[in-house]
Amino acid sequence: MTDSLTGVWDGTFVQRQIGMVTFLATLIETGGALTGNVTEPCTVPGCPIGTHNASIAGHRSGSAVSFFKHYDPPGNGYDTVSYEGTVNADATEIDGRWKLPGTAASGTFLMVRSGKPAEAVAAEERAKEPTR
Repeated sequence: MTDSLTGVWDGTFVQRQIGMVTFLATLIETGGALTGNVTEPCTVPGCPIGTHNASIAGHRSGSAVSFFKHYDPPGNGYDTVSYEGTVNADATEIDGRWKLPGTAASGTFLMVRSGKPAEAVAAEERAKEPTR
């Protein structure tokens, strides 16, 4: 398997008592190292912010993928979450389990590569910016 994981991914994770939560991830793979970012809605009742942002740091070895998601800012029930999964043969899906370190909280997740490469999404975003 040589397909890079670099790109935009639509994801879902299942959280007990909340259900399915959607997120958008941008991954960058360089020599097996994974970095990137995630945006997702806040699901904690009474959360003072609507959207959480997090950074990703991890690695990939063959079909095995593992990373930590670090929320910025931490709080509101969010801090760091570990993810371990498997990427499919054509590098279009990653599925596995997430876990809150130091707790019993865990669940499943699925990430599906978006139809557009990350470069196309970035170009579209730049095109939407007002001209000066």
